[in-house]
Amino acid sequence: MMDKINSQHNPLHNSLHNTLHNHIRIQENDFNVGDEHTALQQDAPSIGAIVTFTGLVREFTKGEDTQLFLEHYPAMTEKVLNNIVKQATQRWGIISTRIIHRIGHLSLGEQIVFIGVNSPHRADAFAAATFIMDFLKTDAPFWKKEITPKGEAWVDAKDSDASARKHWLDNTERTL
Repeated sequence: MMDKINSQHNPLHNSLHNTLHNHIRIQENDFNVGDEHTALQQDAPSIGAIVTFTGLVREFTKGEDTQLFLEHYPAMTEKVLNNIVKQATQRWGIISTRIIHRIGHLSLGEQIVFIGVNSPHRADAFAAATFIMDFLKTDAPFWKKEITPKGEAWVDAKDSDASARKHWLDNTERTL
């Protein structure tokens, strides 16, 4: 379990709220993880930690050529993602976030999502990145359609995603 970071006793945490660099992109094109990592370093050269997560299109059905088609609700998606980042900044001392979510047709193994967080402390960076991903999975208005040789079907939300979200709602401490 990660150490708790008490923002009330951490003046740096409170000052970070005013300097947060928040980058959110919804796009069809692929992204370069190295470029995103470099941008996180440049946002705050004296940071102590960068945590990133890159999600890939995975195989849903064994042995079949799986593709995904992702749609989103443009008017709401960025608003929801900004709100998720705002919640994360209220819990942890983070300096910068980068969220990229792809839409359109994606093939097996392609990058689908990038979450990047930088912070003076690794515990905050890990927790914030996990929180952002958990809430993105349940709250952001994205819809996935699985496409296989046997047909197409919309992918239902998973109980495990709802459980991960519930963990954060039930946990007033800022730990994983």
